[in-house]
Amino acid sequence: QLVESGGGSVQAGGSLRLSCTTSRAVYTDNCFGWFRQTPGKGPEWVATINNSGRTTYIADMLKGRFTISRDNDRNTVSLQMDRLKPEDTAVYYCATGAVVAAPDYWGQGTQVTVS
Repeated sequence: QLVESGGGSVQAGGSLRLSCTTSRAVYTDNCFGWFRQTPGKGPEWVATINNSGRTTYIADMLKGRFTISRDNDRNTVSLQMDRLKPEDTAVYYCATGAVVAAPDYWGQGTQVTVS
């Protein structure tokens, strides 16, 4: 249901943009969130955008570097990550549902490696 793209390897200080694309039926009226996970740890919430796109939330420690947005023409939610740090290395997952805290769908995950 959710197809992620945009992960990869980048040097510290660089940028990556993750995208999460889905069907119109799933995209409309749902909130979207990004989570990340490193080996041996549970998922960590990164960002949320509401169904209208007018309200966004970013984890405190990521504010100023990460931005979440929606493109209604492409049924896509993006996570712009700037000034990346090695500790941002993780598998990043897109999730969606009426409430991001209890998602109905998850993406397959995309690896982000910062060296």
